[in-house]
Amino acid sequence: MKIAINTLLCLAMLTAPCLAQKKKAGPMTPIEDDPSLPRVLLIGDSISVAYTLPTRTKLKGVANVHRIPTNGGPTSKGLANIDKWIGQSKWDVIHFNWGLHDLCYRHPESKTQGKRDKVKGKVSHSVGEYAANLEKLLVSLEKTGAHLIFATTTPVPEGEAGRKLGDDVIYNKAALEVMKKHKIEVNDLHAVMADKMPELATKAGNVHFKPEGSELLADQVARTIKASLGRAAE
Repeated sequence: MKIAINTLLCLAMLTAPCLAQKKKAGPMTPIEDDPSLPRVLLIGDSISVAYTLPTRTKLKGVANVHRIPTNGGPTSKGLANIDKWIGQSKWDVIHFNWGLHDLCYRHPESKTQGKRDKVKGKVSHSVGEYAANLEKLLVSLEKTGAHLIFATTTPVPEGEAGRKLGDDVIYNKAALEVMKKHKIEVNDLHAVMADKMPELATKAGNVHFKPEGSELLADQVARTIKASLGRAAE
């Protein structure tokens, strides 16, 4: 009996590493660089988390696609962490976005997920604060020497608990003025999804997308990054 138990324990110890290796990598899982390929960094909120893996797949053999190890949240979180996220690494392209968290209204007593409440709550950052924070973030981003691509904020659907209809357009307009001033390339993800929310949102009033929606965004993100790398190589 003792021999049998010891045998089972040995087998468990041998198979454990194999099981760990079979665990599917998620969007936050660090990747190992192919030194022959350019390096890309994705910065963004949960929308970008969802399109990270399909973007990585679409750029396989083209670029090493990294992402920050968290939800990018509002611009204030970006300001507190941007230097850590960028690190000392060389980046060829940085594809970045902030917005949905900045324009969100929250109230400490709200029972809705994320304490969202566009009636009684307070907005995370006014549109002026958002633009000013983007200016500050660009100071760090431009220092990297990477080609920068700003992704517009995806649509706010009607019925969203903490976000007001139309604020996505207002905040994008402010962001685009900042990007134009700094001559930053823009990837218009808002335009990609503007007429597709009813069919591709996870549910009515939700800013997140079904897998098909994230695939569509990944198509656009991968295409834009690939084009920028192609121009750099010319």
